[in-house]
Amino acid sequence: MESTAYPRTFGLVAGLGVGAAMFYYKALVDAHLALGVSPRLLMVHADVRYVMSKAAARETTELAEYLAGLLKQLALGGAEIASIPAFSPQVCAAELAAIAPLPLISLLDAISAAVEKKRFKRVALFGARVTMETQLFGRLSDTEVITPTRDELDLIAATYDRVIAEGRASDENFNLLRTLAHKLIEREQLDGIILAGTDLAFIFNPSNTDFPHVDGARVHVEAIMQQICPAPSLS
Repeated sequence: MESTAYPRTFGLVAGLGVGAAMFYYKALVDAHLALGVSPRLLMVHADVRYVMSKAAARETTELAEYLAGLLKQLALGGAEIASIPAFSPQVCAAELAAIAPLPLISLLDAISAAVEKKRFKRVALFGARVTMETQLFGRLSDTEVITPTRDELDLIAATYDRVIAEGRASDENFNLLRTLAHKLIEREQLDGIILAGTDLAFIFNPSNTDFPHVDGARVHVEAIMQQICPAPSLS
């Protein structure tokens, strides 16, 4: 029997970058409090080393099975819906959707919807190497994704890996990626940059991002909240 409790109980697969999990937790709690409701959240911790190794090797079946096991733990705890708050595991999104024991709020769908809403037709990606090399796992079929030069891609990936490892961002990280974003937008005549890495939320925020962009983590949180606390029907 489907629960009618408000808000719905949400399950989060944490551990895929501790900093990213902290961002999602705080953002979700703040969003609940803004609505005047108490959050009903569950979290389970993933082995980020295992997940990243499987994602890098494109071993999607094994990765999907591992993530499905974590989702099962959330379901047994009472979660009604769930999400994977990281980009690299999205390499197995199709396989996971077929076996997931809970409805998933897709990070990739949230970004695709935001890109369409902003009418971006020519973009570049900032994020982990696998995310950039797969052009957001092929999910931007109606948008031209421009790949930075090899040196630029290496620089973005290395900076992102450093932020994940340290769980924080420095002024150097911000200045480097901000300068590169402006350079790419001008050189490649881009409509904007897609911030396709959850830990980029520690570098960029609505007050300091002075170039056209879609912030993947933040639009995902918005999509999650729409499912946790759906707007009442007008009918």
